[in-house]
Amino acid sequence: MRKILIWLPLLLFLAFIALFASGLFKPDDRIIHSRLVGQALPAFDLPAAASDRSGLSSAQMAGGKPRLLNIFASWCVPCAAEAPQLMVLKQAGVEIDAIAIRDARADVDGFLARNGNPFARIGLDARSAVQIALGSSGVPETFVIDGAGRIAYQHIGEIRADDVPMILEKLRDAQ
Repeated sequence: MRKILIWLPLLLFLAFIALFASGLFKPDDRIIHSRLVGQALPAFDLPAAASDRSGLSSAQMAGGKPRLLNIFASWCVPCAAEAPQLMVLKQAGVEIDAIAIRDARADVDGFLARNGNPFARIGLDARSAVQIALGSSGVPETFVIDGAGRIAYQHIGEIRADDVPMILEKLRDAQ
């Protein structure tokens, strides 16, 4: 019994090292799998966030044609970085709606004046209630919505130039 107690700390240390090493060599899955993919959008009706665009409701998202729903904020630096890619998607014929979170109309207007406005409609989610209901963890975040108003894909983070072909493919798949 005494021999076991002498070797026990070494065995525990070796077990800890083995556990640590297995975490280092195990491939990392960096894709976040949303539980809302395949689900209908939660019901919402948001007022206009910009002076020249109407508000947004979940009923408008079920118009029979796939579209993007972009979650952004005027104070979000990565949102400004993804703006050129959103303009490329708009020029490719993609319909894009948006939800501005925790923002003010004047700030949204300024953001759109500086970065361009690819959005057909922009709703204001002043308390992030819709953002939370969508399962969005931050900004920017973009959802591919199919023609029936269901979430077909969730893109977390900014859309980069190399993401544009994949987003277009997800939109084609959502038809």
